[in-house]
Amino acid sequence: MQRTSRLDQCFAALKANNRPALVSYLTAGDPNAETSKRLLQGLPAAGVDIIELGMPFSDPMADGPAIQKAALRALENGQTQAKTLEMVRSFREQNSTTPIVLMGYYNPIYRYGVERFLADAASAGVDGLIVVDLPPEHDEELCQPAAQHGIDFIRLATPTTDAKRLPKVLSNTSGFIYYVSVAGVTGVSAPTPERLESAVGQLREHTQLPIAVGFGIRTAGQAATIGRFSDAVVVGSALVDCIEHASTPDEVVERVHSLASELAESVRGCRKGS
Repeated sequence: MQRTSRLDQCFAALKANNRPALVSYLTAGDPNAETSKRLLQGLPAAGVDIIELGMPFSDPMADGPAIQKAALRALENGQTQAKTLEMVRSFREQNSTTPIVLMGYYNPIYRYGVERFLADAASAGVDGLIVVDLPPEHDEELCQPAAQHGIDFIRLATPTTDAKRLPKVLSNTSGFIYYVSVAGVTGVSAPTPERLESAVGQLREHTQLPIAVGFGIRTAGQAATIGRFSDAVVVGSALVDCIEHASTPDEVVERVHSLASELAESVRGCRKGS
């Protein structure tokens, strides 16, 4: 059965306007529940098109130091899967259009109970899942059941994903494909635009899904460069760093939303004249 998801609608509208999406990542519950809720609710007004909300986990192996510390801050302040879903539910009370993708690891979902999690996520207004440690060989565990609940399952492609592996990666992917710009963990090195543009071009030969590029994008200039040839630019660690280096909740909110606005402005203008 064909459906038009929030992600589909978002990318279609942005394509009509000839611009990429700005995708922001924050960890749910970081630095605490109340401030995290303020951050989430203010992202669309700051110019964010799609929100990735991290599900805190004690062993985030694909994440660099900034997001590892964010997960620990959130867990130490009592963040749970149920509280993360409640954040989405609360967000949906005032925003019915901005897509929200939950990103994280399979263990917390498994402990919550897969069917219960998917039902609660769909009810709360979650649009997609990125589960970095669940390969395509285990699609029956979560990917296929997610589709039954109308939740997109977004897969990662990396610089080490070869032509033989790629069809398997793409087979049940929906929403968009997330191209990891550098080999390694999040936030530790900057991608090379020339190599990235070539890699994204090659990936387009195999999929009609929108292609988002993330890992290592920290500045408005980098976001604008990558936005010229991608469908979405993902920024996470730079926003999370704003939380770590702020001293009060108000400063956290101001720093995060200010950087999001700067990134959004650069992404919106990156194809002018093209």
